[in-house]
Amino acid sequence: MTEDEILAEFRAADALLDGHFLLSSGLHSPLYLQCARVLMDPARAARLAHALAASLPLEIRSRIEIVVSPAMGGVIIGHELGRSLGLEAMFLERPGGTFELRRGFRLARGQKVLLVEDVVTTGLSSRESMRAVAAAGGEVIAAASLIDRSNGLADLGVPFFPLIRLDIPVYEPEAMPPDLAALPVEKPGSRKAA
Repeated sequence: MTEDEILAEFRAADALLDGHFLLSSGLHSPLYLQCARVLMDPARAARLAHALAASLPLEIRSRIEIVVSPAMGGVIIGHELGRSLGLEAMFLERPGGTFELRRGFRLARGQKVLLVEDVVTTGLSSRESMRAVAAAGGEVIAAASLIDRSNGLADLGVPFFPLIRLDIPVYEPEAMPPDLAALPVEKPGSRKAA
């Protein structure tokens, strides 16, 4: 898929939003990508996952043994990417504030993991997820996401393969432009702000 085709999928799903958004990272942004909306159509989710799977280098794809994603945002794309790769997929939850495997999910010692997110902004959730995978015995060998909106700043410590990179401005609360600060703030993410 081309960048225009990917963005067309988001626009068709009303998943590219304008306004004033407080992100899970605690940063503020005038644009928000609501991946839950783009993934609610199973055919669209499958197309995006297939494109993401196809974008992974063969040397990485051939080593992956299982797909793991953080709940909530990564669950659907993780499942669909597992389907595209012909691999099992499981997800991490944080009932007590720290990611962990639950529901009988287990990793074999040294099992090679592809960590999958919907959107990466700062990489915080990815790094937290990677620690949980390591604690459960797995080894994250690469990470993937539908969207990298980190402006190239997210360092995950493993090869990172987003389907698309978008340079969307983000601001610390004290550094917001006046026009953004004047808008009512929305908190669309699934995690309390840092």
